[in-house]
Amino acid sequence: MTTIDIAPSPLDRPPARFAKRPFYAETLTLLRSVRDHDFETLSWLCDDDFGIVDIDPSGLAQPIRNRVEWERWFHELFATLSAMGARTDSEILDYKSMKEGTMGMSVLEFRQSLSIEGLLATFDCIATIVWKQTPRGWREARWHCSVISSDVPAELLAVADRAA
Repeated sequence: MTTIDIAPSPLDRPPARFAKRPFYAETLTLLRSVRDHDFETLSWLCDDDFGIVDIDPSGLAQPIRNRVEWERWFHELFATLSAMGARTDSEILDYKSMKEGTMGMSVLEFRQSLSIEGLLATFDCIATIVWKQTPRGWREARWHCSVISSDVPAELLAVADRAA
């Protein structure tokens, strides 16, 4: 069984080596908004013109094709996590990006953590993000995330099943 200690979030001390790369600040805001269940900030930063593919709580791909589905997905996700007493966090492992005119992209490798009742599950993920420049600044136009590996203790699965 893996238990967690309360420690500063890796997102509050992100790797400085990526700081000068395009969209790094925006990417940190995306990840922090999910961690903090900050729908307003997340919504402001995401246009999602091309939809998203995210990871549902069971680890499966969740395609979301329009803004109505996007809003429903995040409201439901945040409500589910809150009801379970779950906390999430992300640790950036690698980050690459490029910008060309009014479009750009980034590839984010990160470890997503999920803690419930002192138990910790981790998911190593790769996300591809398409960025577009708007009159409001750079916005996410597409997010596609894949889980590469996971470590989910059996005890945490039991806790999640009870909460569902």
